[in-house]
Amino acid sequence: MADQQLFLRSKVIVEPLIDRFFAWPYTTAPVQSAMNLAFLQVPLLESYLQSPQVHVAASNNPDLRGGYFINIPEERADEVRDLLAAIKRDRAHILRFADAIVAGQELLRANATGFDLTPLYPKLPPELGGLIELAYDTDNQAQLRFMEPVVYKSDIYQESRQSVQLSFETGIERPFVLSTPRLPSPDVLELDIPFRHEGLAELFRTRVRPTTLGHLREALGLDDTQAGQLSHMLSEEPSLAEDRHIESGGRIRYFGHACLVMQTPQAAIVTDPFISADSTAGDRYTLDDLPDFIDLVLITHGHQDHIVLETLLQLRGRVGAIVVPRSSRGNLADPNMALMLKSQGFPVVEVDDFDEIEFPGGKVTATPFLGEHCDLDIRAKSTYWVRLADKNVFAGADSSGIEPSLYRYIKQELGTADYAFLGMECDGAPLTWLYQALLTIPITKKMSNSRKLSGSNAEQAAAIMTELGAKEAYVYAMGEEPWLGHVMATTYTPDTYQIKQIEEFMTWCADRGIKAGHLYGQQEWRW
Repeated sequence: MADQQLFLRSKVIVEPLIDRFFAWPYTTAPVQSAMNLAFLQVPLLESYLQSPQVHVAASNNPDLRGGYFINIPEERADEVRDLLAAIKRDRAHILRFADAIVAGQELLRANATGFDLTPLYPKLPPELGGLIELAYDTDNQAQLRFMEPVVYKSDIYQESRQSVQLSFETGIERPFVLSTPRLPSPDVLELDIPFRHEGLAELFRTRVRPTTLGHLREALGLDDTQAGQLSHMLSEEPSLAEDRHIESGGRIRYFGHACLVMQTPQAAIVTDPFISADSTAGDRYTLDDLPDFIDLVLITHGHQDHIVLETLLQLRGRVGAIVVPRSSRGNLADPNMALMLKSQGFPVVEVDDFDEIEFPGGKVTATPFLGEHCDLDIRAKSTYWVRLADKNVFAGADSSGIEPSLYRYIKQELGTADYAFLGMECDGAPLTWLYQALLTIPITKKMSNSRKLSGSNAEQAAAIMTELGAKEAYVYAMGEEPWLGHVMATTYTPDTYQIKQIEEFMTWCADRGIKAGHLYGQQEWRW
């Protein structure tokens, strides 16, 4: 088998890990990762060890789905205890860095009164030295500005924290990614390598181009046991879909959640790739249905269901560039996605509103994104306008219609959309669900609940359509797909507010002769 030409099986999944917790932007970018490690993950491990049975019971309670509970059997508590001890020992300087951020913020709150900040530098914790700048905004509110490129060069960013697990998709929902660390398992191939490791690109290219087990063993640095595990994940035959390319016109396919694959014979554009590996399911497109080469991957924002490292790593070597929105550069809540992805070996293009990127036979224009981030100063978010095969496609993701006149400017600049794709998670999770670890001042539950991760409701979605003048409107499935449960952890019923709002929007469209749909499973548009 060492010399046979082999393909990676379609049902193989990858879980990228940081200190055995699932990797997403706020656990991968070094500043935010330190805060989450110190103020979310370590306390979570400590809480589990105090009452493992409580965590397991809560993890299996449908009413607590998406809560911060560790779903690891009590008999493996010693492994969790060892993980906690290793983090406290090996990441002690990262934990101190997180504490230093809190101390630095407290120093500013107590002493930054509008006068010269220079005398405060010697009073800052030494862990912040050379990594931050103190600055006022024009309202005399002081803040720490992190010099992220420098932080990536410091010992706060450690690739030794990264590892990868390979296994087969079983159809059984995986534990919630924001809470449960991944422990070793006999049926999981452990790769103690960083995400940028070229061997991973070599491995995932074998979905479309075969290679030998011997080559992969050398590329990944596998021992005999690991090579044996990998051999079971390879096949002599590819599982690629025959219709993954087109010969004329244009096509859009809906791959689930906010993922669209837009194609012409010359090019392919993918938005927010979050793609199933399970090829046995006939109700959805999978990794097997992707074109062999993707010119551009468009990332709308940094939430864990839109920049999905689990999928992105599997596209290494098959992407011309990943397009990401420009961050505010140094804001604690707004990590630089371009830096993060470049550190993992991806080609990246960073865009601001109305920046344009051409691809063969078409053009992408970045467009503004409003709301959905709990009113935090997060600027790394973008919607996109894609022009291909004489059609205009608006990929609106979770952007809100709180200020409809914005879309008037988009139409004024770019014309009328033929297709508009929107998110309508209009009663999202509260501020503290995703951002608790970054908050250095406690806030009340009432305040947190007033600031939600919400997209458009029916009225706001209708306002977007009115201003864009779009000919067709489609609302993507917002975590309704069961195969996304490990990331989304959402549960809807026909009476759920979000579903009722989508129905109201569908009625609004029908009354105006606008073709519309609530997406789920396989959907395709051809022209």
